[in-house]
Amino acid sequence: MKILERSGLGEETCLPAPIHYIPPSPSMAAAREEAEDVIFSCLDKLFTSSTGVKAKDIDILIVNCSLFSPTPSLSAMVVNKYKLRSNIKSFNLSGMGCSAGLISVDLAKDLLQAHPNSNAVVISTEILVPNFYCGKERAMLLPNCLFRMGGAAILLSNKTAYRRRAKYRLLHVVRTHKGADDKAYNCVFQKEDDCGIVGTALSKDLMTIAGEALKSNITTLGPLVLPTSEQLLFLLSLIGRKLVNPKWKPYIPDFKQAFEHFCIHAGGRAVIDELQKNLQLSGEHVEPSRMALHRFGNTSSSSLWYELAYIEAKGRMKKGDRVWQIGFGSGFKCNSATWKCLRGVTSVNKDSPWVDCMDKYPLHIPEVVEF
Repeated sequence: MKILERSGLGEETCLPAPIHYIPPSPSMAAAREEAEDVIFSCLDKLFTSSTGVKAKDIDILIVNCSLFSPTPSLSAMVVNKYKLRSNIKSFNLSGMGCSAGLISVDLAKDLLQAHPNSNAVVISTEILVPNFYCGKERAMLLPNCLFRMGGAAILLSNKTAYRRRAKYRLLHVVRTHKGADDKAYNCVFQKEDDCGIVGTALSKDLMTIAGEALKSNITTLGPLVLPTSEQLLFLLSLIGRKLVNPKWKPYIPDFKQAFEHFCIHAGGRAVIDELQKNLQLSGEHVEPSRMALHRFGNTSSSSLWYELAYIEAKGRMKKGDRVWQIGFGSGFKCNSATWKCLRGVTSVNKDSPWVDCMDKYPLHIPEVVEF
């Protein structure tokens, strides 16, 4: 109860039906049913009113889901359901954590560069049924309190005919992997507890490791997106720490000069708080992340797309605006994707996950008070 009260999640987040039972009743059949519910509902909208693109028009399919990897794969499940072409380039990514959505986008980008005049669909989700922890280890109970059902389907294309219809242009993807460090590798770890019950343990060092991964990531991203003045200040700070005084506080570039919108992975309240502090962001900048966490919970790799949909539903996305998506995941990884809006979004789309609740948000989420 204490964890749930501090989590920042609201009362409308979704858990799959088998987890509603006491005790939970997971099974392979139930896990497949959850996967079908989430993935097929996303693709049905993608193939109908959202884009007008038909299933037969898809050349590349990428599905990412970390903890549920059945045989046949989830990507094969999609091919079977929608009768996709036999020459489709299909990929199924597992075990890559909450940042796998941006890894999938990066893979799609590379494949589209190699295959002109193609359409790629990325599906990001996490299946909860087989991964609900029923033991008593506190570090392994935390994911039960944070993770919820969710998914997103994203269409990327390099077809000239779609240029005028596209909403965003992908500018950069920067990936940082800290897996060579043992503490980073072990900070999110699936294992058995003392009773042999499988779960995912979250280390107390998680936030520190995430901060270090973010610093490495923005060191690479900064020169690609920051104005010259910010790059110069960062360089002077770096030289000063190396040549004059290593105890000088490092200069944190003002990324608000590079981006109008920020989509921070809604991994939990602490993650959003820490990034808001480190990047010196305003409450409005992190509002999409806080509201997505409250309404939908931590939907793993799809959370960034719920946040982008929130910005659109609020009518804040203008033509020319730049967006920074920041994902964190086991391994430990920090990945960034930057986008430029090609046409403004002034109203909530009927297929948006926010269409039936936009009038409630933003709402005030009280701060946690320590006694």
